[in-house]
Amino acid sequence: MALVTALYLVYLAAPIVLLVMGSFGQSWTNTLLPTGFTTHWYEELAADASFRRAFVTSLKVLAATAVIDALIAVPAAYAIHNAAARGVRVAARIASLMPVAVPELVLGFGFILVFSSSTLPWLGSFELLVAAHVVLTLPYLLNTLLADMQALGLAQLEAAAATLGAGFRQRFADIVLPSLRHSLTSGLVMVAALSIGEFQLSNLIAGFLDRTYPIVLLQAFYGATGFACAATVVLLVLAMVAAGGSALAAAGGGRRKRAAAAGQAEGN
Repeated sequence: MALVTALYLVYLAAPIVLLVMGSFGQSWTNTLLPTGFTTHWYEELAADASFRRAFVTSLKVLAATAVIDALIAVPAAYAIHNAAARGVRVAARIASLMPVAVPELVLGFGFILVFSSSTLPWLGSFELLVAAHVVLTLPYLLNTLLADMQALGLAQLEAAAATLGAGFRQRFADIVLPSLRHSLTSGLVMVAALSIGEFQLSNLIAGFLDRTYPIVLLQAFYGATGFACAATVVLLVLAMVAAGGSALAAAGGGRRKRAAAAGQAEGN
């Protein structure tokens, strides 16, 4: 078992290690490993206007997607969690997962058919690109919030507050939102990781001036290997930062849940 685990870890790490080595190698042609050492590829990447523009575009899409996701997911999750009928909750959760189940290629063709018409001529616009990222990432944030609501026993907390005279707005502001801060943070970091690395749907609907970083990254592989490796390492670092942030937020939420459970046990 230990050997299998070790081989699996090597299998996962090897491409990343080779990418990092290639990004600092002077030459990598017909050899197992790159030769020489240079930072030229990163300097060339920083000086490339198309990559800088794509990087900024990805950050703008990410920021807009995160804001819209939060504005939709929090009230939607609250409504689903508090639905009276169990069937309504199940149906809503299934519907929320549909964008995850449907292949991105199918979604992309659907966007092309709908938004390339004279009625809705939005194909290639920045707004449509953001909308596509919202469709893809919203289910992850929504279901993260729903799971946290159930684990925290939010309904019981609200019921207790209601018996003390707290109205809906007060309960939502003083109980719901503070209770969800860790899951909202971890969910939004997950949204950021998904958005920054999304390629397939963006490649189908993005306009030339609104190409995201992964789209432009594909072009790098038709040029110098070292440049392509450097560009890929930048994307990898962004994804790792996002994943680390999500893990830290989730760990904070886990400690909070354990403390709440311990408090309830002592109260009982």
